Amino acid sequence: MIAIVDYGAGNLTSVARALDHIGKNSRITGDPAVLARASHVIFPGVGAAGDAMVNLRARGLDGWIRDWFAAGKPLLGICLGTQVIFDYSEENETACLGLISGRVKRFPADMKSDGRPLKIPHMGWNGVSFTGRHPVFRGIPEEAEFYFVHTYYPAPSEADHVIGRTDYGLTFCSAVAVRNLVAVQFHPEKSGVPGLKILENFCAWGGEDAE
Repeated sequence: MIAIVDYGAGNLTSVARALDHIGKNSRITGDPAVLARASHVIFPGVGAAGDAMVNLRARGLDGWIRDWFAAGKPLLGICLGTQVIFDYSEENETACLGLISGRVKRFPADMKSDGRPLKIPHMGWNGVSFTGRHPVFRGIPEEAEFYFVHTYYPAPSEADHVIGRTDYGLTFCSAVAVRNLVAVQFHPEKSGVPGLKILENFCAWGGEDAE
């Protein structure tokens, strides 16, 4: 069973529908006892980092996610779920889970492309340059695009943790991989065939390190 962590951050049913589309049994739950029975855990979310951390602590899920990661079991972060795995987010000046060393930064307000101002949040389709081989990203075409909706982006402290980069006014980290954890800033569940391929690969992944 694939568990989808429910901590009041929304965007859960779209992940469940995507998993159903690829024939994977999933359950949305915030119950640690149910989560513990899963083979894989997906940690999605939309909204603000501050609210997310308040909800995680109130439900006792902050410690649970740390324990799951420490146990070496497969974990996938999506969007807000990616941002709060770092040490700190500039959004709401929030101390986060600290699974990966680094911080989450806000896009500068004055970004431009070809002299034209860029809109914030970054919303829409964009490419990802995958910089290393990893089972979760196997079989993804170089020209594939993914759906983004975000104002903040992850900035890992260690370059080795970055496995995907995207250009939007600046080049930012859009995918990370550390041991049994993979996390993406984009929404694979809303990214058509390439996104479904990532979810399928994750569900077949045993949590081992990159190739």
